[in-house]
Amino acid sequence: MIFLELVLQNFGPYCGRQVIELDPKGSEHPHPIILLGGMNGGGKTTLMDAIRLALYGHRAQCSTRGNLSYSDFLTQCVNSHASPVEKTRIELAFEHIENDKPIRYRIVRTWEKNPKDGKDHLGILDIREDDEWLDTALVNIWDEYIENLLPLGISNLFLFDGEQVKELAEQEIPPPIVVDAIRGLLGLELAERLAVDIEIVANRKRKELADLQDLANLEEIEQKLKQQQEDHNKETQLINILQDKLQEAEKKQQETFDKFISEGGKIAGDRSQLEKQQAQTNTEVENARSSMRELAAGILPMALIQPLVIQAQNTGEEEIRRQQAQIAQALLVERDKRLIDKIAYLGISEEQLDKIKSLIDEENQAFESEKNQESWLLAEPESLNQLKNLNNYLLENVKIAAQQQLDILKIKEDEIINLERQLQAAASPEDYQKLVDAVAEAQNEVSEAKANYETATRRLVELEAAIEKCKKDLQQYTKQNLDIKNNEHIITASAKVQETLKLFRERLTLRKLNKLEIEVTECFRYLLHKSDLIHRIAIDTNTFSLSLYDVKGKLVPKHRLSAGEKQLLAIAFLWGLARVSGRRLPVAIDTPLGRLDSSHRGNLVERYFPCASHQVILLSTDTEIGDKEVKTLREKDAITREYLLKYDSSTRQTTIEPGYFY
Repeated sequence: MIFLELVLQNFGPYCGRQVIELDPKGSEHPHPIILLGGMNGGGKTTLMDAIRLALYGHRAQCSTRGNLSYSDFLTQCVNSHASPVEKTRIELAFEHIENDKPIRYRIVRTWEKNPKDGKDHLGILDIREDDEWLDTALVNIWDEYIENLLPLGISNLFLFDGEQVKELAEQEIPPPIVVDAIRGLLGLELAERLAVDIEIVANRKRKELADLQDLANLEEIEQKLKQQQEDHNKETQLINILQDKLQEAEKKQQETFDKFISEGGKIAGDRSQLEKQQAQTNTEVENARSSMRELAAGILPMALIQPLVIQAQNTGEEEIRRQQAQIAQALLVERDKRLIDKIAYLGISEEQLDKIKSLIDEENQAFESEKNQESWLLAEPESLNQLKNLNNYLLENVKIAAQQQLDILKIKEDEIINLERQLQAAASPEDYQKLVDAVAEAQNEVSEAKANYETATRRLVELEAAIEKCKKDLQQYTKQNLDIKNNEHIITASAKVQETLKLFRERLTLRKLNKLEIEVTECFRYLLHKSDLIHRIAIDTNTFSLSLYDVKGKLVPKHRLSAGEKQLLAIAFLWGLARVSGRRLPVAIDTPLGRLDSSHRGNLVERYFPCASHQVILLSTDTEIGDKEVKTLREKDAITREYLLKYDSSTRQTTIEPGYFY
C-alpha cells in the first residue's frame, strides 16, 4: 500500500485547498522518505489526524477528539476562516495491489460546520488513467474493505507519534493501545493464572508453635480461609469456562457479522430503497424514450435530409425572384424606351447613343435568358417562409431537445447498471432474513455470556476481598503469638516461590512470543550504538513488558538505559511488531526524535528511517531533524519530497510550501 496524495480543504489550520504529494515513485529514482517540517503547533499532528480520519471516519483515533461526539469533532476540525458556504474536505489517494494488479482509490470526506445527521459524506473515487469514476458500491462496504488493507487495531504500529513513543519508553508496561495492537497481531492468549496457596503451608507451621487457645483460634480462622479458598478455586474455574464461552460467542458473532457482510446482508438491508430507486430510474428512462418517440413523430426525421431541405428553400427563393422579374420586365422595357428618348434630347452623338442602347440591350438579353429558365417547385412565398422557419429554428430546437433526451438516457442507463450490480450482490430476502436472525442470535449469545462472566467476576472479587481480610486477620493474630524469625523465614520463602512461579509463567508462552522477541532484539541492536549492551529481549506473556538481558544472560534493569536508549527500545518494539505483521504498509511518524542525543539520532536517521518501510512520512520540527540530519538523509538519497508547514501566528493559519527548514 502506498499513499499517493493528501488534500486538505478548510481543515484545522489549513485554510483553502492545499495539496501534499506523497508518492515516493514521483521522482526519477524512488526513495522512501517524505519529509514535512513544521514548528510545534503548526499543524503536523493535524496531518496525521487527517490520514486517520480519511481512512476510518467515525472510528478514527484522532489526537484532538477526546470524548467529543463525532459531530462535535467534525465541527471542531472546520477552519475558523472558512466561509459558511464552503465545505471542509479531506482527500487521500492511495495505491495497493489487488489480484496482482495495481488499484488506485481516492477517499473523499466532506462535511459542513454542524454537519447534518452528525456525520460526514464519504465518496470513493476509482482512479483510472487520470480519470476518476465514483464507486458507490465500495462506499457501502468501506469499513470492511479498509479493515482488510490496514486494520484499525494495528494502525498505531504504522501511524504513530513521538508522544506514543515517549509513553511506551517511559512505562514499564505498554499502554493499552499498544497491547491491543499486539493481541491483534499475534492472537496471544494469556497463560493460565496459577493459584498459589503458600499461606496454608505457612499457617500450618505457625499452628505448630501456638498454645492450645491459639491453636483453636488458628483452626477456626484457617478453616474459614480454607473454605474461602475452595470457593475461590471453584469460582476461578467457572470464570475460565465462562471466559472461553464468551470468547467463543464473540468469535461466532464476528464470523456471523463477517458472513453477513460478505454474503450481501448489509446491501440487502437497503434492497427496498435500491429497488425503489431502480423503479424511479426506469420510469425516468421510459419518459425520456417517450419524449424521443414524440420528437420522432414530428419534424425530427427531417433533420436527416436537412441539406436537401435547405437546397429546396434556395431553389424556391430563386424561382420566386424570377417570377417577380417576369412581372417587372414589361415595365422595364417601357422605362428603357423613355430613357433613350430623353437621352436623345441631350444632344449627344449618335455613336454614344448607340453604345447606350447596346448596353441596355445586353442587360435585357441577360434578363431574358434568366427569365427563360424552367421553374420546378412553383412554391408560394408563404410556403417558403415556413420552410425557412423550419430550417433556421424548428429543426435546430428539435435536435437540441433530442440530444438532451439522449444524454438523460445515457446517464439513467448507467445508473440502472450500477443499481443492478448492487442488487445482484445483495442476498435474497430468504437468505437476508437468515443472516439477520443469525446475527441477532450471535449478539444474544454474546450478551448472555458477557452477563454471566461479569457476574462471576464480581463474585470472585468479593471472595478475593474476603480472603485478603481473612489473611490479614490471621497474619495480625500470628504476629503477636508466633516466633518472629519463623515468620520472616516463611515470608522470604513465599516470595522466592512466587518469583519462581512468575518465571515459569513467562516461559509457558515463550514459543508464541519467540519470533516477536527475535525481531525486537534484532531491531534494537541494529539501532543501538552500544551493540554489546543488550543480547536478548524477553517479552512478558501477561503484560507484554520488556526484559533486557546481557551476553551473560543477566537481567539489565531498564533504568540503566538512558532516555534516548529507552526511546530507541520503544521504536524497536514498534518496528518489530510491524515486521511481524507481514503487511507492506506505509509508516508515518510525528515528532520522531524526541530527547535522543546526537549518536542515537544518527543511528535512527541512518538506520531506521530509510528502512522502516517502502514509504516513510516524517513530520519533524527544526530541532529534531536539523541541518545535520537532513543532510545525512539527502546524502543517502532517502528523501523523495520535502515540504514546510509555515504557520502564521497572527492569523493562526498554516500553508504548505515545497522545501524544508534547511
